Amino acid sequence: MAVTRYRRFLKLCEEWPRDESKKGRDLGTFLRQRVAHAFREGENTQISDPEKCDQMYESLARINSNFYREKFPRAKDTSFTGVTVEECRVLLSTGSMQQMDEEKKGLWKTLMERFSSKSPEEGTEKSPEK
Repeated sequence: MAVTRYRRFLKLCEEWPRDESKKGRDLGTFLRQRVAHAFREGENTQISDPEKCDQMYESLARINSNFYREKFPRAKDTSFTGVTVEECRVLLSTGSMQQMDEEKKGLWKTLMERFSSKSPEEGTEKSPEK
């Protein structure tokens, strides 16, 4: 049975997409590393808890097949901030994260500057008293 489990995980790793914009932080890369570590001996690996292994595979397979996205569809593809999926993807890319780190700003301040109609400084100013 270890052979079957190993091959199922390998197939899942092949199907799991890689996000090239998140070098070193990509879930697909992390998954591949964990499978390689868990199955160090390949098909000859002895699995200590087969039920837990099967459960983990089934959970990952459901995520990969968008099971929950289809079961619980979203009305809009935005977050509470109003940022679209593509804008989130750009912000979370390694390049954007490095740029924010170089600028020594916090994530929230950077988000507000990029997507707010007014700058954070304008929102914190008090109106002049009469």
